[in-house]
Amino acid sequence: MASRLSASHAAVPDASRLLPWQHRDTVGTPVPLDGFRALMSAFPAGVAVITTYGSDGDPRGLTCTSLASVTAEPPILSVCLNTRGETLQALCDRGAFAVNLLHDRARHTAEVFAKPVADRFAHTEWQPSPEAGLPWLTDDAFATAECEVAHLAEIGDHTLVLGLVTGVVRAAGTPLLYGAHRFAAWPGGELPEFRRDTALPTVAAGTSR
Repeated sequence: MASRLSASHAAVPDASRLLPWQHRDTVGTPVPLDGFRALMSAFPAGVAVITTYGSDGDPRGLTCTSLASVTAEPPILSVCLNTRGETLQALCDRGAFAVNLLHDRARHTAEVFAKPVADRFAHTEWQPSPEAGLPWLTDDAFATAECEVAHLAEIGDHTLVLGLVTGVVRAAGTPLLYGAHRFAAWPGGELPEFRRDTALPTVAAGTSR
């Protein structure tokens, strides 16, 4: 595919490479951590569980609210994962991951995958996704995207992961939201099932929706 980004999933990028904002003589003083958290808690977001397989063949996953669209052509999305987490390492080794968008009845699963639980997948139903065979949370996700790792960039204590979307499954469901330290159902109600012969509203990447 000519538009595919160069894959870079063998290892996490070299932390010694500084970005422009990391040169202390070129930026202002960062806001305190509690101020930044207060800001972001006021921005409710959908809840997803990022899943992949470890080198041992066992599934790995964690709860994520940092999902964003990047471009539509090619279809690229981004997530941010803890650089020291085992899910990121598994994702790098596998070169692929799934984004499971949780419905409003999946709060328990969101909480389980956000905590240091020994076997998170024992608390939910899952099976291999239709095309790429990635961990698919069949009971808790109303939509799932299969992604190939397209690019990695380490920023602070997290790594930005760009994924090329290679497959999408979406049933009817009401999205689960998280903001102000609590969960809520999307007030717009249930979204319809996605069918390839039915066009969905188009929103340019980087715009509000």
